[in-house]
Amino acid sequence: MGIFLSSAHLGGVAALFFWSWPAVLTAIVLYWITGSLGTGMGYHRLLTHRAYRVPKIVEYFLVTCGTMSLQGGPIEWVTTHRLHHAHTDRAGDPHTPRDGSWWAHIGWILWGTAQNHPEAVITRYAPDLMNDRFYRWLTRYYYIPLLLVGIVLVVVGGWGVMLWGVFLRLILELHATWFVNSATHLWGRTRFETGDDSRNSWWVALLTFGEGWHNNHHAHPTSARHGLGWYEIDLNWLGIRALQLLGLAYAIKRVRFDRASSAWQPISGRIKSERVR
Repeated sequence: MGIFLSSAHLGGVAALFFWSWPAVLTAIVLYWITGSLGTGMGYHRLLTHRAYRVPKIVEYFLVTCGTMSLQGGPIEWVTTHRLHHAHTDRAGDPHTPRDGSWWAHIGWILWGTAQNHPEAVITRYAPDLMNDRFYRWLTRYYYIPLLLVGIVLVVVGGWGVMLWGVFLRLILELHATWFVNSATHLWGRTRFETGDDSRNSWWVALLTFGEGWHNNHHAHPTSARHGLGWYEIDLNWLGIRALQLLGLAYAIKRVRFDRASSAWQPISGRIKSERVR
């Protein structure tokens, strides 16, 4: 893993010497496809927490986009994240900053469990995905979609476009995701008492299309909407809403502030215009 990450970072640095507008635009588009559609909307809110539903073909598309972040296959990723929620900032949490901020950011990848778990653990935390033949295949060969995209980028745009679209985009996205594990358990504000160190971080939210509203998420993990305030920009939520408006997303779970009880309450079903405090 250390060799892979070192090579990826070197490739990202090399990309800076091949600057061009097509390369930059390719990296931006792929950052959104893999980071928002793939990791945030697919791996996280859809697969891990089942915060909403989509037709199976749409689900497979979103999850395949997520593989291009090279954070492991869907079964591995979901197992790790469900473990994190089951043991947040306690023994058993794969990447708590209580074991060190560097550990939470990248150390757990280099020297910890990374995304590798015993079969018994996977069976316990991701049995729904283990029963899906496509996800078993994709978890084993999760690197293939990005490999194919890389080949296409070289053929169509040249080495510079590939270096930006694959390597530089990849390392930026990896660190953005890792900031959710580290920074949002170290710095930021809390809206809810969750019994852990989760925080809301506006700058991590910007880097991850809304995943930085982490305290909100830990308080209501099955909510498809993480940015609860009007000022909490949550592009992944807007993506889910776009799917809903296209008739592709349904059974959307979220929370709403009830003024009568002065509490946040889970709701689901049809989305109406809501003012959030």
